[in-house]
Amino acid sequence: MIRTSMLALVACLMVLPHSAEPAEFYVDPVHGDIGNDGSPQKPWRSIQAVFDQGLVESRQWAKLPYRGGAKLVPKNAGAPVRAGDTMYLRSGYHGALEIRGYYNSDWITIAAEKGHTPKLSRIRIRSGARWKLHGLHVSPELAGSFERGTLIDLDWHGFHGPVHDIVVEKCRAESVQDSSNWTVQDWNALACNGIQVDGRDMTVRDCTFRNVDFGISVTAVDCMIEGNTVENFAGDGMRGLGDNTTFQYNTVRNCYDVNRNHDDGFQSWSRGDDGRVGTGEVKGIVLRGNTIVNYEDPQQPHRGTLQGIGCFDGTFVDWVVENNVVVTDHYHGITLSGARDCRIVNNTVIDRRDGRPGPPWIRIGSHKNGTPSSGCVVRNNLTTSLNVGDGVTADHNLIIKDPQALFVDVAAFDLRLRSDCEAIDAGSPDLAPSHDAAGTPRPQGEGIDVGAYEHPAGAAATPRSY
Repeated sequence: MIRTSMLALVACLMVLPHSAEPAEFYVDPVHGDIGNDGSPQKPWRSIQAVFDQGLVESRQWAKLPYRGGAKLVPKNAGAPVRAGDTMYLRSGYHGALEIRGYYNSDWITIAAEKGHTPKLSRIRIRSGARWKLHGLHVSPELAGSFERGTLIDLDWHGFHGPVHDIVVEKCRAESVQDSSNWTVQDWNALACNGIQVDGRDMTVRDCTFRNVDFGISVTAVDCMIEGNTVENFAGDGMRGLGDNTTFQYNTVRNCYDVNRNHDDGFQSWSRGDDGRVGTGEVKGIVLRGNTIVNYEDPQQPHRGTLQGIGCFDGTFVDWVVENNVVVTDHYHGITLSGARDCRIVNNTVIDRRDGRPGPPWIRIGSHKNGTPSSGCVVRNNLTTSLNVGDGVTADHNLIIKDPQALFVDVAAFDLRLRSDCEAIDAGSPDLAPSHDAAGTPRPQGEGIDVGAYEHPAGAAATPRSY
């Protein structure tokens, strides 16, 4: 009896279908046709038509409008593109792409085919999950008529539902290729926002956002924003308004002062349950190894001042601000107004030029409602000014008086330490990050160095995790 049962079980297992291997599909806007099968030899023509024709199997909410606790049901059952697959885009203009209501059970990737440069006017993923975008070029300048908006929009929509688990990597998004001749009116009329990130568990990695209004805006929670560049912007370089998000090793440079927005390299603020600014908490933000430069070229048109890391409407809770480099022409180098259990450790803040406004400071102060900060630490920083209030422990910080005596090449923004400067071995190991802004392990000498970089510059760096 046992032997017979075992044979029957084996027979059943043998007839069960094996899980399908991930498949690859191709979209060619020049030589493709939506009537093709999506193979390399017979590519589809339009990525938007792939969705419009129901060629992607996924899941959707059983009914709309979305309500919490809703169930997912099959969408386009039996369609050729399925969870785990990749759609490769070939060179040419692909138009605008909107993906709405596709909740994949596993990742589906939309990527540039190797050696190809696909171009789109904008991308929106509205209410979906488990999508990867890789190596795409996005600009409305590529379309026949220019339309201002958000270049890449990861959108939680009240009617269609939440968005989560999206990866955007190695993409390039720009309002136009060249903004060097833009007037003030051009900046305000033509500059698009780079990327808007709603939802949760989102990743934006190794992307470039150029000639934009606001660069990277994140209202989502539990996200990773790393290795990106925001270059030439008129609003804020980065915004972080959701909890438990890491912004690391990003570069923000060249701010254009063209309107009444008080521009920040990075900005955050809280909202309470009543929606009012400054009445809630933003928790668990990590700012690590970012470089923020007000302007590179002293002759840059529309050049203004830039608040480096400006967070004025707390309460900010359990933040880590470490290994950042801020080069700016403003009072606010790194400022938290209303903080609890936050630390600002091993950062470098210098003045872009002499005179007012400035010199830029590192500051933890009271909330705007008068509540003092508490349990905070400011340590091992190199800065042109320090301004800390009650509830803050400040030690092992050095005030920069002669940048030339400290840094390798100030004019070239090389703020690694000179071998003979006073910042070497002058820091405290307590709460110091294990590596510096370049990935060099700490310490290299007898003690921790002050500032974002550990000397010697030639020490072996540890590859970053992304």
